[in-house]
Amino acid sequence: MMRMKTKPTATKTIAREWELRPGGMLVQKRNPDSDQITIPPAPTIRVKVKHGSIYHQININSQATFGELKKMLTGPTGLHHKDQKLIYKDKERDSNVFLDMVGVKDKSKMVLIEDPISQEKRLMEMRKNAKMEKASKSISEISFEVDRLAGQVSAYESIISKGGKVNEKDVVNLIELLMNQLLKLDGIMADGDVKLQRKMQVRRVQKYVETLDMLKIKNSMPNNNGGGEMEMQSEDKHTNGQKVAPIQERRYNQQQQQSSAADGVVVTTKWETFDSFPALVPVPSTSTSTANNSISPPKFPWEFFD
Repeated sequence: MMRMKTKPTATKTIAREWELRPGGMLVQKRNPDSDQITIPPAPTIRVKVKHGSIYHQININSQATFGELKKMLTGPTGLHHKDQKLIYKDKERDSNVFLDMVGVKDKSKMVLIEDPISQEKRLMEMRKNAKMEKASKSISEISFEVDRLAGQVSAYESIISKGGKVNEKDVVNLIELLMNQLLKLDGIMADGDVKLQRKMQVRRVQKYVETLDMLKIKNSMPNNNGGGEMEMQSEDKHTNGQKVAPIQERRYNQQQQQSSAADGVVVTTKWETFDSFPALVPVPSTSTSTANNSISPPKFPWEFFD
């Protein structure tokens, strides 16, 4: 019986073309590069752009947008890409439109003009951003200064709450410093987040000023000992007034008596008191009625004095 011999080269070829799967099936080996679909790159075209009396030749991808072309023209022309207008086939093209979609090909011609409205809008936006940045910086500086003054407010509050005393002039100066910061905040014009930051700082400064006003009132109030002394002094004044009043009255009476004696008339303040009068009881009349049926008036027991 003859044995079949295989060439080693053939074995190597089979080993490269076949592979064994985990399930035990022998399948043809796949080439990973064969599954990838290669897309040819878009061709590069050269367009001619006229700006004033100068022509600029730009090499660009045919599938690029007009906005990308404007950015490439910023260097040669010196114009910002937002200030440019590209005219192709007598129509202004938007920055989001693709070149190949409107028929731009190699050696196509365009016209570049400056857009004054867009330039003005961009300058206004730049000024607004610069203003907001300046306002934000000013608010940060004021916030730093308020933090420093807040430490003094806390120190005064701690001293006065423990019954101590501070110089009233120092409290007034601190209030003035906080009010100056408040005036600076009022002079800042801002929008958006910067306006919110300014509002928060204004509330913060107002809170510190109110705290200092309360501390100023509490600092000016006397202590308990001082209050007791003032009460004692007021009581002494009140009692002295009660003692002095009769003396003044006596002196006044003496002066009145002396002046009356000089005129020959004696005036005295001693009054004689009388008992209350007896009740007025009417006495019935014994007389008869007259012809005209008139009733006589009642008689009362009057007492006469010499």
